[in-house]
Amino acid sequence: MRDNKSEVAAISDAVHLCVDMQNIFAPGGLWETPWMEKVLPTVTSIASRYQVRTVFSRFITPQDPEDRPGQWQNYFRRWQQATRKHLPPSALELVPALARFVPPADVIDKPAYSAFSNLALASQLIEKNVDTVVITGAETDVCVLSTVLSAVDLGFRVVIVEDGLCSSSDVGHDALMTMYRTRFHGQVDLVTAEELAEFWRE
Repeated sequence: MRDNKSEVAAISDAVHLCVDMQNIFAPGGLWETPWMEKVLPTVTSIASRYQVRTVFSRFITPQDPEDRPGQWQNYFRRWQQATRKHLPPSALELVPALARFVPPADVIDKPAYSAFSNLALASQLIEKNVDTVVITGAETDVCVLSTVLSAVDLGFRVVIVEDGLCSSSDVGHDALMTMYRTRFHGQVDLVTAEELAEFWRE
């Protein structure tokens, strides 16, 4: 909890953007993120409260490495088992605890780390007069990081739910929390899920 809650302005005209909470990152998945199980109840609570204003992103791997440009080809040659040729389709689905909110929650698929690599997302948010994205999901220091920076570049206010993020790296997670606090003042706010419920009442 923060000492001075007045540091965070009220949240309105917002969406909850939940990044890549998919079976591939869940316990037993190919890219297992051990923290996911711990933060899932928090993310589920937020998605439940803001179902109509929630967007889930899914990282969709290529059928073959050659279906992606440049260095992505090398990446997926290394991770052949993550290509759709080898991966069970269920691995790319949302974890069941979150999939049940769709609809009314939306799903957008993306080919790269940032949720905004699907260009339709920004257009969709702008059309709905959204100016704030509330971010949860996986992983803090990869897809969440890329999504946060894209949102900042696009001019959105970013609110990160600290206890709604997961990573496979404690060091990476902690480093990113420090960076957000010290380098993005006025563009990125960090809150707990409890604080989010207080600041975002629509």
